[in-house]
Parts: sequence; structure tokens; C-alpha cells
Amino acid sequence: MTDMNETSRYVPAPRKLLPEWMIGVTDRVMDYYTQRYLHCDPVILKNPPPPQDGHKYLLYAHIPFCRTLCTYCTFHRFIFKEWKAREYFVNLRKEMDYVKALGYDFHSMYVGGGTTTIIEEELIKTIEYAKKLFPSIREVSCETDPQIITTPAFRNLKGLVDRMSIGVQSFNDDILKLSDRYEKFGSGEQIYERLQYAKELFPTCNVDMMFGFRGQTLDSIHDDMEKIVRLNPRQVTTYPLMITSQTRKSVKGAIAAKGNQLADQYRTIVDTLGNHYQHLTSWTFGRTHDEGFDEYVVDYDEYLGIGSGAFSFLGDSLYVNTFSLRRYGERIAQGNTGVERRRQFDKHAIVQYRLMLGLFSHRLSRKYFRDVHGVDIDSYLFKEMLGLRLAGAIENDPSDPDKIVVTEAGKFLGLVMMKAFYSAMDNVRAELRAPLKEEDM
Repeated sequence: MTDMNETSRYVPAPRKLLPEWMIGVTDRVMDYYTQRYLHCDPVILKNPPPPQDGHKYLLYAHIPFCRTLCTYCTFHRFIFKEWKAREYFVNLRKEMDYVKALGYDFHSMYVGGGTTTIIEEELIKTIEYAKKLFPSIREVSCETDPQIITTPAFRNLKGLVDRMSIGVQSFNDDILKLSDRYEKFGSGEQIYERLQYAKELFPTCNVDMMFGFRGQTLDSIHDDMEKIVRLNPRQVTTYPLMITSQTRKSVKGAIAAKGNQLADQYRTIVDTLGNHYQHLTSWTFGRTHDEGFDEYVVDYDEYLGIGSGAFSFLGDSLYVNTFSLRRYGERIAQGNTGVERRRQFDKHAIVQYRLMLGLFSHRLSRKYFRDVHGVDIDSYLFKEMLGLRLAGAIENDPSDPDKIVVTEAGKFLGLVMMKAFYSAMDNVRAELRAPLKEEDM
């Protein structure tokens, strides 16, 4: 892998999305707020609260097992043991029963991990059961890795999963080796060939790519995006690398791009994909505007999580299920859901959070804040809105006084904010995993 300062074949347009100092200030502001708000207190709670009339909910199910653990991954996961995984899926379906008894129904289901397809037959049984319990589910999203997508059992998910997201990260072998994926999933060329098979199985096939590595050339990113254009999946997600407290110490601070390095890489992605895809969020691209995507928090103000380590946001509170597999099994056996932590937020914090999501999703509407939160966003978050205007991140829409336009700089700022937010959430996961002992795993 070559250095970012070497001559590149790909030359981006001569413009800066944001000055370096503004990216740094945004990171520091996000660090202040995430440290202030993102911590959860222990709580003795049999169940999360019941649903509220007229509210729309998404069901999130977490599968915390992988055959191997990627060094950069900060999600809640354990090394796969079949007997533990099968027992876990049984408990997951029991937790669905408890949620159903509370009166919940869901419009969508998202299955995340870990490797959700670790045992396809159990995953199929779980999704089928969810659709039976919650008849309003119209879309099921799922994640998998490039190794499993050509196995015979994988085809059984056709017709059951509406959106399959495949973690590729890069077709560049140097990046795959740096991220410890080359030995696990094969070369970029092998992965590309498998994707051509998988994309025909589901209404939406999403390819997860990654950027933000230090030393990752604009050429390699441009080549990755050109391969995506030729592959022509319905959707592409381009995540920035996120460094957290769980990132391996030997590479921490040495692998992540900084400031305008990240901005140049981002512009390369936008410039390459922009003529072929709609820009759905700061890091998601799709063929049409009406597609579901990984950041379900954009479409759903409230969601309920089941499984070990799952998060729920209901009403004014964040609820977190136990990260211990042992305690999760014990709670389910006692007739409880997995909730063991809670963090309640005031209205101001919630509106700030939704402003960040609106910037990230390019959907900022004054009407939304009036109707849902009962506030005039321009006055309620005066300092935040002023800062976004001065940064050139937002503009008024001259044709619609309720609509706020997110500029190209604003889209990148939304990416920087969400990157910091998700990194902070990963630090929360690290804090909750730290006390686990061998018997908890």
C-alpha cells in the first residue's frame, strides 16, 4: 500500500469540504457531548416499557457470534461455539414472546451481529417466527460476510430477507491484509466474483465498503468505487474507519486517516459514485431514494433490541441488554427480557441527537421538529443551527420554508459527527464488556 503523498492517477476536484480546524473542532464538540451523555446506569428492570399508541417501531435482533474476530471490529461478538449459538437462538425467540406480550408490533426487522448467518437454519427459524408474531413486519434486513454467500444454505434466505448487507470493506488486497480479512475471506478478486452471485438473490443487496485508512491512496478508493459501479449492486455503504478504545493497541493511531485526508477520500467516493447512485445518507448510496439502509435510527425514532448486547431507544430512554451470555440466558429463563442498563435523556439532548441524524441523512425539516418534538428548531437549538450555517453546512430552501438544505460540506460534517457518535457507542460497548469473565462468554 502506497503513501497518501505519492502521485495518484486519480485527481479530485480542487475544493475543500471543510477547513482542517473545523473538522478538529467538530471532533472535540462531539467528544464533549458523547462523554456527557453516553453512559448507562445499572437498573433492575423486568421489561422495557410497553409501546405507545401511534408510534412506529423497528425490531433489532443481535447475533453475537463470529468464527474469527476482525481486529478493527468493535461490535459485541464472541467466538462461535455451536451449542451456545443454538441455545442463544432459542432464547432470542423466547425474548420475542415477552416483547409480544408487552403489546409490541414492528414495521421492520434488522438482524445484526456478529455474523448473523452463522447458523442459517436457526436464523431462518428466527425470522419466520418474528414475522408470525409481528405481522406488520414488511422488511427484513440482515448482514453477512463474503465467505458464506456462495454456500448452498445461503440460498435458503432468498424470499425471506429483503435486504442483505455484505461486509466487503475493500477489493484492494493491501487493505484486506491490513484489516486481517485477506486470510479469512480471500482476495479482492475472489470476493468480487462471489458478490456477482449474491446480488441476484435479494431485492436489495448492499455492499459495505470502508475508507479512512492512513496511507489508503485515492487511486485505490477510486478503483474500489469503479468496481462497485461495474458490479452495480442496488446499494452501497461506505463506512469510515472508526478508532475506539477496543481497537488493537499495536495499530491504534497508526491506521486511521486524519482531517482532510479523510475529506479527500470521501470526495473521491462521492465523485465516483455520484453519477450512478442517489446519495441516501452521508455514507450510503442507493439506486432510488426509498430504500432501507443500515442506519435504521434515521427512519425510526424508536427501536427495540433483543439479544445479548442489544440497544433499544424507547420514549426518552436508551436501554441496553446484558452483554453476558450467561446472564442473558438466566434472565430469559426467569421470564424477563435482557435489559440491564438504562440512560434517560432530557428533551434538549434528544432534539440535538435528531438534528445530527437529520444532517447525516440530508433530511432536515422544520415541520418534523414542530410536529414530533414541539419546537422551533431555529430558536430551540439556536447555537447549533448558527454554527451549521457559519460552517456552510446548511442553507434555507427558497422553494420550501420548512425544508433545510444540507450542502456538500454539511454531508461531510454529518459523516464526521456520526463517525464520532458510533465510536462513542463502541466505547460504551467496551465498557460493558470489560467486566465479563470466561463464564459469561
